[in-house]
Amino acid sequence: MPAATPNTLLIDLALQGGGSHGAFTWGVLDRLIEESWLQIDGISGTSAGAMNAVVMASGLQHGGVDGAKAALEAFWRSVSDAARFSPLQRGPWEVLSGRWTLENSPMYMVSEMMTRVFSPYDLNPLNSHPLSGILAESVDFECLAASPISLFITATNVRTGTGRVFRNAEITPDVLLASACLPTMFQAVEIDGEHYWDGGYVGNPTITPLVRECRSQDTILVQINPIVRDAVPKTARDIMNRLNEVAFNSPLVKELRMIALLNKVADPGHGEGALWAGMRIHRVASDRVSEVDSTSKMITEWPFLQGLRDEGRRVAGLFLERHAADLGKRSTLDLDALLAAC
Repeated sequence: MPAATPNTLLIDLALQGGGSHGAFTWGVLDRLIEESWLQIDGISGTSAGAMNAVVMASGLQHGGVDGAKAALEAFWRSVSDAARFSPLQRGPWEVLSGRWTLENSPMYMVSEMMTRVFSPYDLNPLNSHPLSGILAESVDFECLAASPISLFITATNVRTGTGRVFRNAEITPDVLLASACLPTMFQAVEIDGEHYWDGGYVGNPTITPLVRECRSQDTILVQINPIVRDAVPKTARDIMNRLNEVAFNSPLVKELRMIALLNKVADPGHGEGALWAGMRIHRVASDRVSEVDSTSKMITEWPFLQGLRDEGRRVAGLFLERHAADLGKRSTLDLDALLAAC
């Protein structure tokens, strides 16, 4: 793990998944690593969050901050280029009006209906994955074992329904594909004789290893999927999207509530209880991202990804302006509100 100095503060990062909206996290990371006084101790990531974490860690190993910035941009550029000829494209009206949505895309609607009738074993019998080659080219997986950053990548074991957290030396392209494996779109990924689906079902992301295995007591959650939505969804698509958000946020909310509860205990004792109680939680999120149509998680046009990156940089900059002095001292996420919602 990295060694803290009097002029640095150890932090952990918790990175959510969310399809192409993960480009927002790219922007957040791009801004945070410019701060030399922040030393990343550990990163827990799921799905797109896992890919951002691993790409950045690999880039840092090879070229420091500049290397990490270049690696993240190259990864997302490759994602965009690979989908250039995808049938899932915005319609002419959306392009002319500048709306980032696939809600009126005939191919998206067909694809959505097909996944409710046929499984990926029917639709993709050869089990091809567009990210396989990109990940192999974007990450030096062998160097991750020597990374000073502790990496924790979550996937869901299909057989047991429990989560598995993969650490530095265990991380491979298949681990990242497993962490992002939506079961209606891709075949389960086999690793060590077990099959895995998207890690978001059990931890989006998982906070526990950051508490147990890292020295930092400050965790910055980069949140893509909103926990609270005031409007009641009425359309079938909005209902399904909200169900997914609730399911993917549930494990995270439970862990945050545990921290909130232990912070309320006068004497949490020693050992693990004290570790949880001592955690300081911060959040970087954007209303602009949460309000974008859910179908846009499938859009990988370069201007869209750049816009998400720029929003991530903007929000991260605002977070640092408002809360840099709080890091290392107090939580800036309202943990009491989480307890009140119980």
